[in-house]
Amino acid sequence: MEKMCKEDLMKLIQSTNFTVIELGLYLDTHPNCPCGLSAYEDYSKKLKRAVDIYERKFGPLTIHGVDSDTEWAWVMTPWPWQKGCDC
Repeated sequence: MEKMCKEDLMKLIQSTNFTVIELGLYLDTHPNCPCGLSAYEDYSKKLKRAVDIYERKFGPLTIHGVDSDTEWAWVMTPWPWQKGCDC
């Protein structure tokens, strides 16, 4: 994941986020399913790692990813949905 370009990393984040949401919906109706719980944990960790890598390399994805200790960086980088690959 560390060597992925911006576009590929964003695609990974979007698809993994979709999977986490769908697994959460599944677990709403199957709260004791060990396979569902395990998959949810695995994909949640993968999503967090991908988001951490993206934000470290390219800036915050959401307002929650802003490090505001020194400056308000949310507006300093291109918005996450702006096209362009930094391969």
